[in-house]
This record gives sequence, C-alpha cells and structure tokens, in this order.
Amino acid sequence: MNWFNLARTRLSRLQGSSLSGLAGLAAPATAALALVSAAVVLMLGGCASPGTLPEALALRPAASVGLDAGPTADAQTVFPSAMWWRELGDPALDALVERALADQPSLAAAAARLARAAAAADGAQAAFGPQVSLGLDLSRQRYTENGLYPPMLAGGVHNSGNLQASASLELDFFGRHDAALQAALGQRQAARADLQAARVLLAANVARSYVALARLASLRDIAERTLAQRQAMLDLTRERVQAGLDTVVEQRQAEAGLPDARVQIEAYAGQMVLARHQLAVLSGQAPQAQDGLVPTRVSGIAPLRAAHPPERIGADLLGRRADVVAARWRVEAAVQDVALARTQFYPDINLVGFIGLNTLGLDRLLSTGSRNFGAGPALRLPLFDGGRLRANLRGRAADADAAVAAYNGAVLDAAREVADAAAAWRSLDRQQAEQAQALAISESAYDLASQRYRAGLGNYLVVLSTETGVLAQRSQRADLQARTLDAQLVLMRALGGGWRDDAPPLAAVR
Repeated sequence: MNWFNLARTRLSRLQGSSLSGLAGLAAPATAALALVSAAVVLMLGGCASPGTLPEALALRPAASVGLDAGPTADAQTVFPSAMWWRELGDPALDALVERALADQPSLAAAAARLARAAAAADGAQAAFGPQVSLGLDLSRQRYTENGLYPPMLAGGVHNSGNLQASASLELDFFGRHDAALQAALGQRQAARADLQAARVLLAANVARSYVALARLASLRDIAERTLAQRQAMLDLTRERVQAGLDTVVEQRQAEAGLPDARVQIEAYAGQMVLARHQLAVLSGQAPQAQDGLVPTRVSGIAPLRAAHPPERIGADLLGRRADVVAARWRVEAAVQDVALARTQFYPDINLVGFIGLNTLGLDRLLSTGSRNFGAGPALRLPLFDGGRLRANLRGRAADADAAVAAYNGAVLDAAREVADAAAAWRSLDRQQAEQAQALAISESAYDLASQRYRAGLGNYLVVLSTETGVLAQRSQRADLQARTLDAQLVLMRALGGGWRDDAPPLAAVR
C-alpha cells in the first residue's frame, strides 16, 4: 500500500471510529466499580450530546494530482543517498553543506520545536499512569468564638498539621488519554518531518548558491579572456591605422569594446561577493567569512548520478518529501483531536485514595491515632454546559478540515514543483545538445581562421573576430551547465532529497 492509500486509510479509520468503552464496564472488579457502571448507564441518557458534524474533507487521491499509484521504477537512480550533494565532487561544497547543517540557526529553531513536541508527547503519555503526590500543611490559627467550632476550639489559638499522600488513577474507558497521546505523537512526527524538510531545503540552497558562484566564476574567466581579445584587436587596429589600412573610425570602435568588457568583469565580481556572503550566512557564518572562497568552475562540477529526470513520478517518490509527510502527520493529529473532543461528552472516572496524618496540635502529628485514609471512585459527567463542548468539537472538526486542506495543497504544490523541475531539466538537456553543435561550429571556424593566418592567407584581425563567436558560445555553455545543475538540485529538493519516513503508524505507537 503506497503512502497515499495509507494516509487515506488512517484518516477514514480515525474519522469513522466510535468511542466505545462501555464494554469495559460490564465486569467490574469491585462493588465500587459496579456502582460506577450502573451510574454511567443511568446518566448517559442525560449527558450533553455531541450532535452531528458536517461531512469532513477528504484526502486527494494520487491520480488527482497526476501521480501514478504504483512505485517509481527508477527511484534509486533519482535518490542515490541522503547526502546527494557529495556527488557534485567538490570538497569545499561538502564542507559548506555540513557546516550549514550543524550551525544554521533556522535548524536549531526547528530542532527546538521538535523537542517541544516530544515533551508534549511525553506529557500525554504520563496520563496513563497513576498520579501520586505528597503534601505537608502546618498552620497556627485563631478560631472564631461565634462560629460552629466547639468550646474547646472557639476563641483559642491552636496549631494544626496535615501530612498526606494522595494517589489517583483515571480509568480511560472512553479513549480520552489515548486520543490525546495519539494527537501529541502526530504533532511530534510532524515536527520531526519539519526539521528534515528544513535540512533538505538548506542543503539544496547551499548547493544551488555554490553552483551559482561557480557559474559567475566561469563567466568572469570568459569575460577576462574577452577583455584580452578586445585589447589585442585594439592594438592591431592601431597598427593598421598607423599603416594607413584603417581609419580612426575603426580604432574608436575597437576602443569602445574595452570599457564594456571591464564592466562585465566588475559586474561578475560584484555578484560573486554577494554569492559568497549568501553562502557564509547559509552555513551559519559571518557574511565575510567566505570572501576568500575560490569555487570550482562549472565545467569542473560533476553532475548528479541521475542522468535524466524520471519519466514517471509515482506516489511513493513524492511521498518522501518531508513537508508533505509533515502535513500528513498533522492531519492524523487533528483527527485525533476531534476524537479527544468527543470524549469530553463522556464520564470522567477516577480512582482516588489518600493516607496521612492529621491533628490539632503539632505534638501529636506523628502519633498513630492521627492517621487517616480513604479511597473510592470519583465520576464527573457533563449534563448542561451551554453548548461549550459542542462548540469545542466543531472547532476541532474545522481544524481537521483545515489540516486536510493544507495537506491537499502541499501535495498539489509538490507535484507542480516536481513537474516544473523535470520539464526544466529535459528542456536544458535539449538546449545543451543544440548549443554543443553551435560551439563546435564556432571552434571549427576559429581553427580554420587560425590555420589560414599561419599559412599567410588571412590576417590576425579575422582570427580575433572569429574568436568573438567562440567566447560567446563558451559563455552560453557555462550558463547552460549551471542551469542544468541547478535544475537537478531543484528536482532533488522537490522529491525530498533522499529522505524516507520510517515512523510507524500512530495506532502502533504506545
């Protein structure tokens, strides 16, 4: 069963579950429990009624968002490992990602939210056990002369003491504690998935920023070569002007190309500074910490092992996205909150007991005659509350609908991001194939011009002019390589970054 069907099955089970606990009252162990059972049967008819809720929203099936219900055949190709960025083959990038995952404040905040959710789950788990407390009260009091106190106390000032241990156990016949625990566990799992989603997003952003920096470095190198080529063209044009072969017009045209090339170099240098600042902050460092970073050129970054995006996206593949998993866990937690709200209409049954010492006068507090103890059941049942419980139930049901809507929206957004990234990747592959031909033609023309110059059949100005086309094609190649790598990284993030949710269903956790 894939993750879509599993989520829908759990939701149907939770929404359709009835709170049946009366069977546990059929054979009480003591006379007190028998009395409680009879009281429950008599009082249930007069308790507050939950009424009828509107039909709940449903989770969208996989086919409604263009996903196949079956498994993705090439899932392992798309997901080589949880540390996929290492396939890019750059130790500097590996160090940046690992430092970001260790020191980024946003991850620390997500980890704190997970710890808070885990503490709430532990608190809900504690409700299943007995609650024991110990209290000591000491007082000195003047008793009124005009009250109900006997003459021996009235008008006098006396010490009193009470040392008492109390214990209580709430009998969860109607699943109140279980629903609260399941809701808390769902929120804990959602926080855990949120933390992983933040890790995947951060790793992808660091890798994308590094690729962008490598692209700028490649383009700056080409711009510097362009500047050298234009300087050579200017020098040659000046020689031709002096020889009377060209005019000042050609010289001015050649001079105009130098400032433009220098502007391009400076623009790339400025963008590289900003990219280094972004990488530093993403990795939890001061903005200037990476000012000396010299990235690998785009051509030196290895592509991810996946040679192409998957032709068919299965629900199992998209189900590895941590944000989608988090939304699913929130649906389950919200439905458990609805179940918890329903239990508020049923009796609250407790077993209570106490034992201790109570005396008037502290000198006899520890004597055996001061002991007191007691035990018995306690039952609380709502009868008339002005609609408060119904309003709470409707609010919880609305929260569950909102969680389902948020989940459906997350699935739609995830499917769109995957489709966009896959389409961009395929388009860039086709563009690279066409651009490779254009570059080969330009380089061939440049080689022929160089051969003619060496053979004395052409001048060097033609060689330099032909090189302009080569440099333009190399710039386009660097840009396409970087965009292809970026599309791969976007698809990796859109498909969850290799993470798998191995948490068991809520019903199996206790």
